Amino acid sequence: MAYQVIARKYRPQRFSDVVGQEHVTRTLSQAIEQNRIAHAYLFCGPRGTGKTTIARIFAKCLNCTSGPKVEFADDDQRCLEITEGRSIDVLEIDGASNRGIEEIRELRETVKYVPATSKYKIYIIDEVHMLTKEAFNALLKTLEEPPEHVKFMFATTEPEKVLPTILSRCQRFDLRRIPVKLIVEHLGEIAKKEKVKIDAPALTAIARGAEGCMRDAESALDQLISFCGEAITEPDVLSMFGLAAQSQVFALASGILNGDAQSVLKELDDLSKHGKDFGRLLGDVLEYFRNLLIYQISRGDLKLVEATEAEASSLAEHAKSVATDALTRIMEVLTDVEAKLREVASKKIFMEVTLLKAIEARQAVSIDTVIKQLQELRGGGLPATKEARADQPSFGPAGARPTIAAAPKPGKVAMSIEIPQAPQGVQQLWPALVEAALQTSRLGFGFLVHGEPISLERQVLTIRFPAEEAGQLEIADTKALEAKLAELGHPNTQIRFTVAEPQPIIAPSPAMPVAVAAPAPEPKKEKPVPQKLNPDDFKNDPLIQKALEIFKGHIVEVRAGI
Repeated sequence: MAYQVIARKYRPQRFSDVVGQEHVTRTLSQAIEQNRIAHAYLFCGPRGTGKTTIARIFAKCLNCTSGPKVEFADDDQRCLEITEGRSIDVLEIDGASNRGIEEIRELRETVKYVPATSKYKIYIIDEVHMLTKEAFNALLKTLEEPPEHVKFMFATTEPEKVLPTILSRCQRFDLRRIPVKLIVEHLGEIAKKEKVKIDAPALTAIARGAEGCMRDAESALDQLISFCGEAITEPDVLSMFGLAAQSQVFALASGILNGDAQSVLKELDDLSKHGKDFGRLLGDVLEYFRNLLIYQISRGDLKLVEATEAEASSLAEHAKSVATDALTRIMEVLTDVEAKLREVASKKIFMEVTLLKAIEARQAVSIDTVIKQLQELRGGGLPATKEARADQPSFGPAGARPTIAAAPKPGKVAMSIEIPQAPQGVQQLWPALVEAALQTSRLGFGFLVHGEPISLERQVLTIRFPAEEAGQLEIADTKALEAKLAELGHPNTQIRFTVAEPQPIIAPSPAMPVAVAAPAPEPKKEKPVPQKLNPDDFKNDPLIQKALEIFKGHIVEVRAGI
């Protein structure tokens, strides 16, 4: 007897033999038991996942002796004919080579004839998406209302290319990629039957390389048996298919997460010398970081990742040392270069640059994080804007509402509302508040020396500043000042800033002279002399120390002319 490859020799012959597609086989089995058999079925999914195999098994269930039934005898003559491809009532058609309208017209002519020996005449069309639009349209009427003795079963890897009018006339089943664990178990059973000794890491490497395709995995095992004989180890699999060992993928991931560029480049150089496929390597590293991200988000739920025992241990170790946002940035770097790797001339140099960028992404700080930390330094948020404060009601005396100072536009008269003088209690409180704030941070609260207390009513302290100091109010830490007020015996008191309005300017009418009395000279107010900043006070300022700690910076002295 001629040699038969493993993929054909161990092809499933009944629904219970199908691996990883229980959601499809269970539905079809129950449909047979309940006698709810449709006239057209569409099986979709990646290559090698069992589309045509399931269609053949379904055909055997329908046409077996005394059928339809789920279980049938192994020596059933009708089932053997279907298995060997010689049944005249089950026709398998290749959609790629019979894609024209003439072939479909011929099919429509044969549909009307009853089956020769079986209950149903079954048409299995593989790669049905290859049919032309005209061929699809010629099939529509027959597909919607076929004779009672006809069943259609379609298989395709690209269901999006099938016309919607065809899809609406079929029961659709989507087959999944087969998990690594199930592929390993199935290959292990085949190896025992073939009397081949193969270790678990080798089986895992084959399953990883198959990417969910059972036929690819079986073909790889067949090739390895020819190459290695009766004993297969992981290095044999890795060398034949250009794969990296899981331990090498873990080492690269550790180097990236630890910022160890030297170990990453050394590991990559070793993989390059052994002829590893960089495209597959990049995919393996990206998949590992994806599993690590899912592992962190799910708090260690291994049901969401396909991980071996060794990988689960590595995920648990790495999850403790990296933040979720850092993993996201690393994955963005790896994903951006995945498509470009096929086009570059030197893949090794490109991979080196990519992994170094991944290390930088691990240590980078996003702009959102910077803004958030700056807000935390200022007490949990930015102070209200000037416009927002102007819209808020005033709690000053006589209902007066402070306004925001602005330079008057040409031809306009600037108006202002005067606020009564602050009561004596505020004048006594103000020096103590300024002194306490400056002791905390002279740099952060130096702007207070230019302020003037206006009122303290209804637990609101209003402070007025000259127009030239308005820019300082945008970064003022009101929460810290409120904390100082609480220390001075005024808890739950809010701080409100206002800006002094310019004096109104009224232009005289040219029709009539107006005598304007000279305004009385205002008492000269001594402007506080800014104190010279002590370098030691600057370095020891808590705000400066916190900023240096977060952004990992240092202070340098800059001199003019240098």
